[in-house]
Amino acid sequence: MRVFVLAGCLATLLAACNTTDERIAGAAAGAGAGALVGGPIGAVAGGAIGAVAAPTVTGSIKKMQE
Repeated sequence: MRVFVLAGCLATLLAACNTTDERIAGAAAGAGAGALVGGPIGAVAGGAIGAVAAPTVTGSIKKMQE
């Protein structure tokens, strides 16, 4: 249940951001998700991956909403 709530929050958060905000929000969301799964190391890895992948994910979400 917690995973579904987190996924919904992340999708909403990433859908409402512009480019700079996308990277910050993606890093924060990735760090949060990584911390839930892998602890401190997961938080660092999730933050890095979230910052890199956020613009792509956000673009996909915006296309689906149109």
